[in-house]
Amino acid sequence: MVSRSYSNLLELASDESPSPSFNRIPRRIPRVVTAPGIVPGLDELSDDDDASVSSSSSHSSRDRTIIVANQLPICVSRDPNSQKLSFSWDKDSLLLQLKDTHQYQNHADMEFVFVGSLREEIPISEQDEVAQVLFDSFKCVPTFLSPDLRTRFYLGFCKQQLWPLFHYMLPLSPDLGGRFDRGLWQAYVSVNKIFADKILEVINPDDDFVWVHDYHLMVLPTFLRKRFNRVKLGFFLHSPFPSSEIYKTLPVREEILRSLLNSDLIGFHTFDYARHFLSCCSRMLGLTYESKRGYIGLEYYGRTVSIKILPVGIHLGQLRSVLDLPETEVKVGELIKQFRDQDRIMLLGVDDMDIFKGISLKLLAFEQLLTQHQECRGRVVLVQIANPARGKGKDVAEVQNESYAMVKRINEAFGQPGYDPVILIDSPLQFYERMAYYVVAECCLVTAVRDGMNLIPYEYIIAREGNDRLDSVLGLKKCASKKSMLVVSEFIGCSPSLSGAIRVNPWNIDAVADAMDLALEMADSEKQLRHEKHYRYVSTHDVGYWANSFLQDLERTCREHDRRRCWGIGFGLRFRVVALDPNFRKLSVETTVSAYRRAKTRAILLDYDGTLMPQASIDKSPSVKTIEILNSLCRDKNNAVFLVSAKSRRILSDWFSPCENLGIAAEHGYFFRPCRDAEWNIRVPAADISWKQIADPVMKLYTETTDGSTIDDKETALVWCYEDADSDFGSCQAKELLSHLESVLANEPVSVKVGHNNVEVKPQGVSKGLVAECLLATMRERNLLPDFVLCIGDDRSDEDMFEVISSAVAGPTLDPEAEVFACTVGRKPSKAKYYVDDTADIFRVMQGLANVSDQSILSLSLRSTVRLDE
Repeated sequence: MVSRSYSNLLELASDESPSPSFNRIPRRIPRVVTAPGIVPGLDELSDDDDASVSSSSSHSSRDRTIIVANQLPICVSRDPNSQKLSFSWDKDSLLLQLKDTHQYQNHADMEFVFVGSLREEIPISEQDEVAQVLFDSFKCVPTFLSPDLRTRFYLGFCKQQLWPLFHYMLPLSPDLGGRFDRGLWQAYVSVNKIFADKILEVINPDDDFVWVHDYHLMVLPTFLRKRFNRVKLGFFLHSPFPSSEIYKTLPVREEILRSLLNSDLIGFHTFDYARHFLSCCSRMLGLTYESKRGYIGLEYYGRTVSIKILPVGIHLGQLRSVLDLPETEVKVGELIKQFRDQDRIMLLGVDDMDIFKGISLKLLAFEQLLTQHQECRGRVVLVQIANPARGKGKDVAEVQNESYAMVKRINEAFGQPGYDPVILIDSPLQFYERMAYYVVAECCLVTAVRDGMNLIPYEYIIAREGNDRLDSVLGLKKCASKKSMLVVSEFIGCSPSLSGAIRVNPWNIDAVADAMDLALEMADSEKQLRHEKHYRYVSTHDVGYWANSFLQDLERTCREHDRRRCWGIGFGLRFRVVALDPNFRKLSVETTVSAYRRAKTRAILLDYDGTLMPQASIDKSPSVKTIEILNSLCRDKNNAVFLVSAKSRRILSDWFSPCENLGIAAEHGYFFRPCRDAEWNIRVPAADISWKQIADPVMKLYTETTDGSTIDDKETALVWCYEDADSDFGSCQAKELLSHLESVLANEPVSVKVGHNNVEVKPQGVSKGLVAECLLATMRERNLLPDFVLCIGDDRSDEDMFEVISSAVAGPTLDPEAEVFACTVGRKPSKAKYYVDDTADIFRVMQGLANVSDQSILSLSLRSTVRLDE
């Protein structure tokens, strides 16, 4: 069962050649270490990895997806006599249901392999045999966790820390969720590492897709991306993702964000959840996102991480098969006798018994309904099905006790002989029994205070559509129009999809009571229209549609993998993969200095902010060391050195007054001078700045309403800067300002551009590319064709220079043998062919060039002195 690619991993681990019989002998799945504590090898993720691990796996005839989740879709039972284990599919598992994409042509032949844990503990002595049986019979790869590790992972970090936080519950006191525990976090990371090891046993990394599910495995993508830089990896979060104000309280917030960003595609149920995630990436990691042709993408170290927004659906075939069961029909008949034949109207709630499902709030609203509407007493019954809570703790016990007490109070206050207004069912129900309750209920109430998706309303709609046999039991005429009513919370994931439901704020008891009354009193024709609208959506957006859509987008996102050059950087959970064009490489100090030394005529163009000066610096003036290096370069008679900046000529003249031979291009090249004592030239027609009278009031308006923003008024340009403002609000205001300025300046000879934390208005035709063109043209007029060109910059405005320099290679302005180094700061998509990591790298390159020039000048000086002595 071990994949062919796994033999390569074993070889890498042991430094031995695999046995020739490796692929012929069936191997059992090796167990991995399950001891709690620090994950071995986590801190060994190195900055020095220069390429991904390759695989020699042969291409499978079928597409294959490895589905990874906390639990396998497997039920386990043990014979009490023989103690023999038996296994079967868990028909209610979403993981199993998403296999049913065969109805969609794109994935008709898709093979699925499942990786996850079992609900039951398996003794160590049986684990190898169980693993082999599960893989051979079900294509399932189990992860075996020790009881202590499982408890600290699932009941500890997942349920005490992540689950409450993702549902907006802050641990303000020890009683409100669990305070952050570093030991539980280590257990969480350890389990994710164990899952990654299991995936490595079966993956063919060149061919397979990996789809990871839910918050239990949010750092798993980092372990997979570390091993296989080009792994095709998707992640779907089935819980809410909180707003940045809530999420940022998590001590390991950045580790989790960066791990998720090691996926290729990240899925969410609603736009709100995706928006919160993007906001966290923006605020905490400084990342920007944009929508291209309907797809939202985050640029992360040269990789595009796509964001998918699509709510999961129900398994239509499974629900219909349950409705067709004879026992369902019998149960529906029993419920009709219990309620309808007694002139009772059933309202139905189906919820887990936990603090987020809002059962107590629902009961309060129902009590309000009975208090305000006497006609409902004796007729309306609320049946509340309470499923067991998935977690444990004091809060679960409190919810149970409060619910029982409220049910008792309501029944004592409004009950009559043979009539209990609330029926609480807390014993386990068979699925067909639950479906029968759906069929009979006139209205379904889902009033959770926070929930990821919640498919109860979808199941209710399908059940109310029914079938011919159930229609007969219900006494409906053949082909009669069906009806249903839904009261749903605004805070559940399915709410945006159900536009015909009555949406409520579950905390507003009066509003929920009014919604119940409206659902009871609404005309049948209106209920029919709402039901038809819901049924059209639910029946066409089932779980197969959801799975197929996600896999399609995952394939689309991964198409560029083989066209990019990838390597890993970073330690531990900060590991990430840089993916760039194959021709894009790091600027070598040795190569650059060697080319510089050989050259006879050189052209050097340097940006300032973000290049010679770090963006984060408060004092933007150049250091003494910067001035020394520039002077060394400028004293070399073979060099033409230009500083090309967006800053004003007054500031640049003041800062660089010690540099006598330094050429300066100010305000993106509008002002231009070849040396300190030369006059400033204008390379474009003189600008008419009357447009400032229009733009300035607009910018002032946005400055007043955006705390932390400023206006930089230059001679020929106006710049609105929001570097010190809130990143999200500043970005939003910048987009609005851009649109506003483009509208009011439509007839003016200016261009409006968005830069790094700024919006700039400048004369048309002005760009840094113009400076590069002018410099090369001037040198050509003097019969000086550069055979060495170095151009370094860090932002969008510098891309114009890179384009001019790169295109000049085949033109008449450069020596035919010229060596050109167009270099950007940071590993990101660029028109430059080289990159450096930061300003420190730039100074190493510049210092190397300055040393060559100093040596050359010193050598000339010595030769001149010798000649004078002679």
